[in-house]
Amino acid sequence: MELFFFAIVALVAIVSGIMVTRCRNPINSALSLILTFFCLATFYVLLDAPFMAAIQVIVYAGAIMVLIVFVIMLLNLRTDTGRRYTHAVTIGSIIGALTLIEIVYFYTRSGLTGIRGSFTPDAIQQVGHTELIGRSMFTEFLLPFEITSLLLLVAIIGAVVLAKRKI
Repeated sequence: MELFFFAIVALVAIVSGIMVTRCRNPINSALSLILTFFCLATFYVLLDAPFMAAIQVIVYAGAIMVLIVFVIMLLNLRTDTGRRYTHAVTIGSIIGALTLIEIVYFYTRSGLTGIRGSFTPDAIQQVGHTELIGRSMFTEFLLPFEITSLLLLVAIIGAVVLAKRKI
């Protein structure tokens, strides 16, 4: 049953991912991206990572998509009524097919490394996903976390400057 559910969600994720690039209306493309994010959150739930699924929905499907829709409306993008360039679609399809062949080749030729992390499934069940992620984020990965917060601050300041008519 779980494999059947995975197959359905994977099919929806693939179709919505294709719709992100094929929709002519930017808002429809953004809505397809939201559906893709929800499918990714479903994959996290299937992998028994509920915290990552919640973060996926809150951060990406919520906040990031609000920013993307805000930028689309701020820039007042019109739909492209001109004809599409077929050479770009052809080149993109060739690159995508070559990438797929490469992934399948390396997947079938390589074995799993068997490297285990420091957290066992028993420790995760005893302490919890959220606490372990919080400990790692604020001890081992504090510098990247702070750099990310500074980059977000710069992006917010840049958005405010671009949105203002006169400085």
